[in-house]
Amino acid sequence: MSEKYTNSVRLDPDKCMGCINCIKRCPTQAIRVRGGKAHIIQDFCIDCGECIRVCPHHAKKAYYDPLEVLDNYKYTVALPAPSFYAQFNNLDDINIVLRALRLMGFDDVYEVSAAAEIVSELSRDYISKHPENAPFISTACPSVVRLIQVRFPNLLEHLIQVNAPVEIAASEARRIAMEKTGLNESDIGIIFISPCPAKVTSVKNPLGCDKSAIDAVIAIKDVYPKILPLMVQTANESSELAHSGKIGISWGASGGEASGLLLDNYLAADGIENVINVLEDLEDQKISHLQFIELNACSGGCVGGVLQVENPYVAKSKLKQLRKYMPITKTHVGEALPCNAYIEQAIEYKPVFNLGKDFADGLKKMEQVEEICSRLPGLDCGSCGAPTCKALAEDVVRGLANEKDCVHLLREYIHKMASDLNGI
Repeated sequence: MSEKYTNSVRLDPDKCMGCINCIKRCPTQAIRVRGGKAHIIQDFCIDCGECIRVCPHHAKKAYYDPLEVLDNYKYTVALPAPSFYAQFNNLDDINIVLRALRLMGFDDVYEVSAAAEIVSELSRDYISKHPENAPFISTACPSVVRLIQVRFPNLLEHLIQVNAPVEIAASEARRIAMEKTGLNESDIGIIFISPCPAKVTSVKNPLGCDKSAIDAVIAIKDVYPKILPLMVQTANESSELAHSGKIGISWGASGGEASGLLLDNYLAADGIENVINVLEDLEDQKISHLQFIELNACSGGCVGGVLQVENPYVAKSKLKQLRKYMPITKTHVGEALPCNAYIEQAIEYKPVFNLGKDFADGLKKMEQVEEICSRLPGLDCGSCGAPTCKALAEDVVRGLANEKDCVHLLREYIHKMASDLNGI
């Protein structure tokens, strides 16, 4: 991914057939169909991957680094996501996977699940010290954080200011690698094995900091076929590489993060539509008694990411079996905090949906939107290429569409023209 980009989710126009499946499912109305092809509005997109799931023509895809990125560094460290282990059948020891990653070409591994146990500990401490900001919302899912940025700015103050496990894992992996090898920072590649496109985007365009500690992101689905035969070779070895227990591994599925906080009054929701329902209720102050809210854009949690190979619910079951005989936790904060334990910069509102350049201009354009909406049928059929009649009206006001893109208005216009011509 040498080119600079904003989003990981992209469109392949050669495969796009111009259907409207994607525009009806996008949670931020980031997709339009114009000229028979879908178009992704990058500023609106939160990389949830929902359009990838629903596109019957496979025209939406996520961009990430190829496996050859390992050749760019003298020393590489793999960061496997907790959900990665849930892709394999009959796995009872994650050391088998970790050893196989080293056989695949990585020089070392650092589990994101180990960093997740550190984050659980830091989060428990943060919640106890800042009870006035409850309920706290997890910052582990980049799609959820970006959704709050663009649609729920009033909830930004509820985001817990503890960094995501993958970032802490990356900084700790680099520190250990530099101490072990004596190499310069630029010679060491910290490579995350990701379940979803949102985490690709969060590396290239990080939230709460200027630069991510991760150097590259590869997909679980690319690593999976490479690692399967290598796992057979490592199955009978005895070297111990794992440093995480139940709490860390549980982060791979919905509810795992919240349960690791050892709280009673928490909520865990997964699936982008359910997440939006929770955020709307929270914004309307219907939720006030909770201490913590865990939200995952993907169904089932990270096991539902579109860069994985296993059915999310089967994967969740496998994760439950895997952690059955694990210790509760194996990694602790210790005396020295990781250098990026907490979010460095405020995560700010992104007013991407604003119509005007200022309040007065926005108010004027909103009146125009309402006027156009009054002429539209209100069917939200999507035939115009926009997800709703209001979205079409906003596009018209922005100068990106025409009222006659609505097939119903166009039909009325044609009938009127025909009547006028007949009357001549």
